[in-house]
Amino acid sequence: MEAHAAIKAARLTATAVFKLGAASARDDDLSETMRNPLSDPDPTARDRSGARPPSPPPEPGLYVVATPIGNLRDITLRALDILGGATRVYAEDTRVARKLLDAYGLKPKLAAYHDHSAGADRDEILAALAAGESVALISDAGTPLVSDPGFKLARAAIEAGHKVIPIPGASAPLAALVASGLPSDRFLFAGFLPNKQHARRAALAELAEIDATLILFESGPRLAESLADMAEAFGSRAGVVARELTKMFEEVRRAPLDELAAHYAQASAPKGEIVVLIAPPPEPAEASAEELDAFLRDAISRMSVKEAASEAADELNVPRRTAYARALELKDE
Repeated sequence: MEAHAAIKAARLTATAVFKLGAASARDDDLSETMRNPLSDPDPTARDRSGARPPSPPPEPGLYVVATPIGNLRDITLRALDILGGATRVYAEDTRVARKLLDAYGLKPKLAAYHDHSAGADRDEILAALAAGESVALISDAGTPLVSDPGFKLARAAIEAGHKVIPIPGASAPLAALVASGLPSDRFLFAGFLPNKQHARRAALAELAEIDATLILFESGPRLAESLADMAEAFGSRAGVVARELTKMFEEVRRAPLDELAAHYAQASAPKGEIVVLIAPPPEPAEASAEELDAFLRDAISRMSVKEAASEAADELNVPRRTAYARALELKDE
């Protein structure tokens, strides 16, 4: 009986936790928490809607903090701790950052750090780290350094002997990948393609043979032209265009690349952040028995049976064991 009672109590507790978004008689508590998520007016009370006492100041170091890519509720609790407790926060665009910080009642010392920041800005941050401060770096959306500013700063901090601490969270490439339906066991993020068509086609040619799902960023005005170049480089491989992820008008369109190119050539240039994904190259067809025999007869005349079988397996996409068994048969003819 006690076990049943414990299970029932656990279920009731879980129900309360997973219904945070539902209206309840405690909306005032939820609103208070959302306005100030780093504090609880009564630290002795039981947890209310995720409220918690203020976290201690972060240890010295550069914190690379992921922020939402659209939906502000995708911020992590740890990110809020860091942004609320860091000595200073550097953002790609302080106006964009302020919207996020204001939504959670955070008032850190805020300054800009972006692609056009001068070396003096990096020196200022490095000096703060040397003085034992905790510095948080955020981009406009997603994870800094992933097609966003911060690489030079992180490298300089490491070279100066400072800790660089990742605070993981939202990432548009990974969000698009898991929604794409394409293989996710191996993938390559290639960022933005070159603007000019000649350079873009050259870059796509280099990517064509990579045995992995490709993930790229693209802008709305260039999307149709880039998709046409992708269709030319990759043929009729499956493609996915994911845009406005986590936002109200989220769209994930799946089709062969040539169909996607035709669709966006007719449609107006889409708005918002766009991720394009391309399926890996198809597995090469296994050689026929006649092709295998011809290859092995030539190979056996030049090398050992084992070497011939190994080369046949690599070149003709046949199982190594099959190639070896057939090579032995041909050797004895």
